[in-house]
Amino acid sequence: MQTLWNVEAWARRALAMLPGLMLAGCITPPKVSPATQLIDRPAQLGLGSAPAPAQAAWWKAYEDPQLDRLMEAALADNPTLSEALARLRSAQAVVDATWAQLWPYLSYDADLTRERISARAPLPPQFAGSSVWLSDEQVNFSWELDFWKRQASMVREARSTASAVALDAAAARLAILGAVVRSYIDLQRSYQLADVARREEQQRQQILDITRRRVRAGLDTNVELRQAAGAVPQARVERLADEAAITRDVHLLAALSGHGADKYGEIERPKLQPETVLSLPSALPVDLLARRPDIRAARLRIGSAQAGVAVAKADFYPNVDLLAFGGTLAVGQFLNLFHGHATTYGVGPAVHLPIFDAGRLRANYRTSRADLDVAVSSYNQTVLTAVRETADQLSDIASLNSSLVQQQQSLDDAEAAFRLATERYKAGLTTYLTVLTTETQVLDARRQRVDLESERASARVALLIDVGGDFAPNSRPIPSVADR
Repeated sequence: MQTLWNVEAWARRALAMLPGLMLAGCITPPKVSPATQLIDRPAQLGLGSAPAPAQAAWWKAYEDPQLDRLMEAALADNPTLSEALARLRSAQAVVDATWAQLWPYLSYDADLTRERISARAPLPPQFAGSSVWLSDEQVNFSWELDFWKRQASMVREARSTASAVALDAAAARLAILGAVVRSYIDLQRSYQLADVARREEQQRQQILDITRRRVRAGLDTNVELRQAAGAVPQARVERLADEAAITRDVHLLAALSGHGADKYGEIERPKLQPETVLSLPSALPVDLLARRPDIRAARLRIGSAQAGVAVAKADFYPNVDLLAFGGTLAVGQFLNLFHGHATTYGVGPAVHLPIFDAGRLRANYRTSRADLDVAVSSYNQTVLTAVRETADQLSDIASLNSSLVQQQQSLDDAEAAFRLATERYKAGLTTYLTVLTTETQVLDARRQRVDLESERASARVALLIDVGGDFAPNSRPIPSVADR
């Protein structure tokens, strides 16, 4: 008897110790040190802490109504932007679904079943061995008590992700607008090169006429005549190539604005003055990079990854749910379900504690920490790329400004030399080869001038995109347009 009492005592002690043993033996998160350090010295990179507001319609500074229409069409109909906005709606829906998990869940269930009852069932004799109706209805209540902030971390993770996706959409919008403006500048460049080609064709036709007169006067031979005649179709080929480039640029602009061949005929010659608009301010603070959508999105993804680590860590701890139900249960006639004696209800907690999972939770936790390292590395790379791109654009613009000054002098000298050579050729004081050489120099200088001006205009737009949509927060305000 004494022995039996000792066994029972030990059994009671073991049962009392069981919760503690379970807690002591439960899975704990591994210690993982971050592999990547965040670039947290924005002053060293020239990044400010607060993003400045970007101007919404910076392209209106060009004062070209056709460009305004193309921009509005691109914002309304561009498939890439539509895809980005669809991703944003999906991310926002995830936020709503995750946030809803913080609140109690209430549901109603009802069931009506025709069932054959076993003769050995623990039921009254009148039901055993017969077919009866089983009916029940109940209202269920459940609420996960977020002791370890798991649900709150999930909401924070979803919100950071949604905010990052919203900035992705802003970056896509900015990239599309930049692509439209730069393509519009390319279209103007193609028109200007076609003008140079037409002027070249006219000049060569004039030289051909002069050569014919000189041949009739006996000052030149058929060799010079053939050379002058062959130069005319060569100039015509260059003009046709430039006109084909115009057509390709029109096709690209129509595609960027979300249209097809139906809009080709509506796009006319641009009326831009790229040398007088989007001029750089006297000082360009590099901290404008802090408002770049891609940088802000990358920073938010770090916050999302940090929340994901918190979620993975909370999975190691017990889940405590508060459960309750109330309803009716009846066997036999359906109307029995509504009698007072059919009432059933219950309330109580439910606890879930992971004890053994073959390393799944630890693997998930290490995955979340690796995702955080990826987010930090991505942010660091985005920041460094932004700094490099902005520095490159500033250097390119400075170089192009100097090149344009030198090139203008070269163009003036080439045109003066061509005029002088043409007059001397008319007077019989020089040969056709001299005229051809000076003509080639002046045409090359004109084309180079067009190319440099277009490159500088495109570089200014690229710089504007690199700093998030405007050069300075205190620049001349530009009227905004409503986003479609």
